[in-house]
Amino acid sequence: MMSAPAAMPAARLAHDVSPALRGLMIAGGGTLGLLSLLALLRAATGFAPAAPVARDVAVVVHLASVLPAVPLGLYILLTRKGGARHRLLGRIWMGLMVSTALSALFIRHINHGGFSWIHIFVPLTLVSAWAAIASARSGRIAQHRRRLVGMFLGAMVVPGLFAFAPGRLMAIWAFG
Repeated sequence: MMSAPAAMPAARLAHDVSPALRGLMIAGGGTLGLLSLLALLRAATGFAPAAPVARDVAVVVHLASVLPAVPLGLYILLTRKGGARHRLLGRIWMGLMVSTALSALFIRHINHGGFSWIHIFVPLTLVSAWAAIASARSGRIAQHRRRLVGMFLGAMVVPGLFAFAPGRLMAIWAFG
């Protein structure tokens, strides 16, 4: 039986992130997930105003990628790491994140056909994805963990919450 390294307490090994960071991920991801669920339920039941942009292929692909990525990313970050399940779900999550970022390149209706400030998250997501995969493959697991926590918060939660700004599709669906 292997014992925990002396420098790291057993409780820290079980969760591998600080309680404060864990709480931030739960609060951010949970808020984003609940707002998204509210928006989808209102849209599906007809309580949300019509939004023609929701029929755009890029928007459909973007939503189909990002909506499952929110709870999946939170699950992966908060559960046991290193096994086959973690690697499989991590690959799926990374694919969803890359698909989300690439589809965002084609969503330009808000800025009259041009990129808006929120598109800065596209290269951030793509570079973070590459760096996280590279650090895992080279065995730098602590760096891999930091990059993915940063990617979850900085490339998913922050822009996801901005999706609920006035005039954006998710805000229209969630708040009318």
